[in-house]
Amino acid sequence: MSKRVVVTGIGLVSPVGNDTPSTWKALCEGRSGAGTITTFDHADQDVHIAAEVKNFDASLYMDRKEIRRNDRFVHYALAATKQALSDAGFSITDENADDVGTIIGSGIGGLQSCHEQFRILFERGPDRVSPFFITQFITDIAAGFVSMQVGARGPNFATVSACATGANAVGEAAEMIRRGDAIAMLAGGAECGITPMGIAAFANMHALSRRNDEPQRASRPFDAERDGFVMGDGSGILLLEEEESARKRGARIYAELVGYASTADAHHITAPSPGGAGLARAIKRALVKGNINAEEVGYINAHGTSTGENDGNETAAIKTAFGDHAYKLAVSSTKSMIGHTLGAAGGIEAGVSVLSLYHNILTPTINYEHPDPACDLDYVPNEAREQKVDVVLSNSMGFGGHNAVLAFRRYNG
Repeated sequence: MSKRVVVTGIGLVSPVGNDTPSTWKALCEGRSGAGTITTFDHADQDVHIAAEVKNFDASLYMDRKEIRRNDRFVHYALAATKQALSDAGFSITDENADDVGTIIGSGIGGLQSCHEQFRILFERGPDRVSPFFITQFITDIAAGFVSMQVGARGPNFATVSACATGANAVGEAAEMIRRGDAIAMLAGGAECGITPMGIAAFANMHALSRRNDEPQRASRPFDAERDGFVMGDGSGILLLEEEESARKRGARIYAELVGYASTADAHHITAPSPGGAGLARAIKRALVKGNINAEEVGYINAHGTSTGENDGNETAAIKTAFGDHAYKLAVSSTKSMIGHTLGAAGGIEAGVSVLSLYHNILTPTINYEHPDPACDLDYVPNEAREQKVDVVLSNSMGFGGHNAVLAFRRYNG
């Protein structure tokens, strides 16, 4: 018999807060974390805005030597992980360490370190390249390093599915607990892609907003005047536990993770399948796996990137999956405030979805000003809403045609 999986800890590092309480408060207040880029000279770039993590102090979580040896995306991952463990009151000991696992993904890994080390290679020669470069850059190192730092000796690997990465990590971690491979899993995503190369590459794909004079108004999912996403950085990590184990230790339980599904569009390298067909299948499968009637779902934390292709197709997918009930759902995009955190998005948004369920507050889609006939659902425009819902979904989609959907239910024991 498969085991039940519950969420007992949430750790968030985001452009609007360096921990879960500050991030949640900012999202409920509808604050944007976007601004003019401060971490590098962007004068020669076409895009000058991003949603950076601000005033982050890695020394709160790791020593100076490890800070130097690891990329910033790993710093964020460890911070969010330690927050999740503290939030859950969960201690990893010699007695349970073999049954505690770590799945932390990243869409592009150590891009900051890549940029710096290639500069050193070209300017100073191969002998000056850091011996730590490979372990700074590879995407699995967040999961590996975190496991070493917290002593988790259970299943350990990284998911890489572009912007569905964090959601796939959480979903696969839940499956491991269900089949008895672990009693607890630390899962989510981390990203630090706001670099000269990251901004230039996404800008040249015409994926980024060019509202350089209005950074806080640039990310506007589902709005008719959206012109691309704002890149963001951060990390979102959930502590998932086997329900019986969590209850035995008297844990506070945020929600139960009841459904997870992953599908492929098999259509185009960047564009979603027409009508969001791949995402619609993932939603339907997550509902079936979670034994959820469509009418039970009250809220969807959308992928909602603020791009023309995504938002219209995601809206169509929700209509396909839910029929008339789509118009009774609340749908909102966290990316309107924190930008698109790429591989971290699924982890951060899963955490926000769980907090919405637990606190009965739906965070808004800010900058929603101009209705789009192709996007005609209830997007919780501009202000948070107090509303009790019993089931929430978190949607994620990634370049390469990846779709992942997580379904959380209010925990009732």
